[in-house]
Amino acid sequence: MMSPDDLDRLIPAERLRFRSPIPLQPVSSEEFTPGPQTPTQRRLQSRLQQLGEELARHQGLSRRAFFQSAAGMAAAFVAMNEAYGRAQGPLYDASLAEAADPARAAERARSLRGQFIMDMHTHFLREDTRLEGFVRSREAVGKAGWNPALAGKPQTIDDLKFANYFKEIWLDSDTQVALISGSGSEDPRDWFLTNGMKAQARADVNARSGARRLFSHAIFMPGLPGWLDKVDEDLAVHKPDSFKGYTVGDNTNKHLARHPWHLDDEKLLYPFYEKLVKASKDQPSLRNVCVHKGLFPPSVTQRFPQLLAYADVRDVGRAARDWPQLNFIIYHSGFRYTGAQDAGWAQFEQTGRIDWVTDLAEIPQKFGVRNVYGDLGQIFAQSTIAQPLLCAAMMGQLVQGLGADHVVWGTDAVWTGAPQWQIEALRRLEIPEAMRQRYGFSPLGPADGAVKNAIFGENSARLYGYGAAERAALTSDRVAQAKRDYDLSGGAARTNLRYGYVAPQRGMA
Repeated sequence: MMSPDDLDRLIPAERLRFRSPIPLQPVSSEEFTPGPQTPTQRRLQSRLQQLGEELARHQGLSRRAFFQSAAGMAAAFVAMNEAYGRAQGPLYDASLAEAADPARAAERARSLRGQFIMDMHTHFLREDTRLEGFVRSREAVGKAGWNPALAGKPQTIDDLKFANYFKEIWLDSDTQVALISGSGSEDPRDWFLTNGMKAQARADVNARSGARRLFSHAIFMPGLPGWLDKVDEDLAVHKPDSFKGYTVGDNTNKHLARHPWHLDDEKLLYPFYEKLVKASKDQPSLRNVCVHKGLFPPSVTQRFPQLLAYADVRDVGRAARDWPQLNFIIYHSGFRYTGAQDAGWAQFEQTGRIDWVTDLAEIPQKFGVRNVYGDLGQIFAQSTIAQPLLCAAMMGQLVQGLGADHVVWGTDAVWTGAPQWQIEALRRLEIPEAMRQRYGFSPLGPADGAVKNAIFGENSARLYGYGAAERAALTSDRVAQAKRDYDLSGGAARTNLRYGYVAPQRGMA
């Protein structure tokens, strides 16, 4: 997590007065220092504000109401094309005609609402969390006057807890199925959620909805005293859908990370894999080993150089080759440069490579394996808004190297708010023709075409054994009814809020 000095130089994301449909600068959940708003992003914000004023006036709406609509979302991607697509061609399928026609934009949104989306990388925080950075965020919102309802009241981090999680995942987005993940710590007080809490949330949501809406991870922490016994307990008591680990050890408190590990450590990890292979005979989804990699830009490297060798993907190939019975799902696809996306783009322009995404994409060919998957997570959330050409390049490399059937959807929500903007970004994203010709990338295709349908849900459905009967139940369960009622009541107007920290914009106190 960032230090108090780091946080003092930042502001809560909720303080940004312009609530655009998409973020206009990097947002951090305390895991990394967000970069400043770039000159291109400032121009993008100015252009989007101008578009919003003009189109909202024409449609008889306030600017905020316009940006909560489908037409407002289209306008955001029109502005993105203007800002980033001049050199190599448009990146997003969006037009001024759609942004100017509310009925047309709304019809497009309705036509895609039934698309099957499994977001297998989501978070909320426990009720007794002591990660006080988020509390300070909400207090600052009240003091600044952006939300008078918060002024003069003791604040909690309710926006990062379950009730708001439910609203933003299932009511404010087209997500149909989610997996609640987490992060462990050497200090038990700083787990986002205990494994038992995640299992209980899964049980509550699925029982109350009447369908299988929520999956849950169990976090494993190799090297901690009794960790394999804890795995046995989780298997027996909490029955996770899969396990997730952080190879740097304690990602929440990196200064406490005394137990980093490698996936291919035969002595430490291979007994764990043996347990999963055995358990997967009764529960096949336990073959899925989810692993946080990346999010380790130069600024983090300088502070924690001893963890660098554990943050990259050097250990993935051998482990995958040695354990063909398992699937290794690499969260964030190993993307290193969160918070420093321009460095990633500069590297790609100069070398055609991106730390450590390119390395991950090359593993199937180098090691002769087909059991390595790339989760999008922050790779998509951050690069899409900070450097979309880099996002296109990474998507091209992952599909080219891993295969479209080995890239899976995850948003890391709710750190950056409801995930609908990320869903829209992938639906609209296309790799520019010039980039495709130069690097041999395949097109991503239509919003509901084969490639994007695979990434959004089909691949995870296969990995987690989510069948046709379970999918059919989603159309008539209590969550589906709640969403219909929510939409009819007008509640579907997105807040466009993000949670966490951003660098101050120029001229902002």
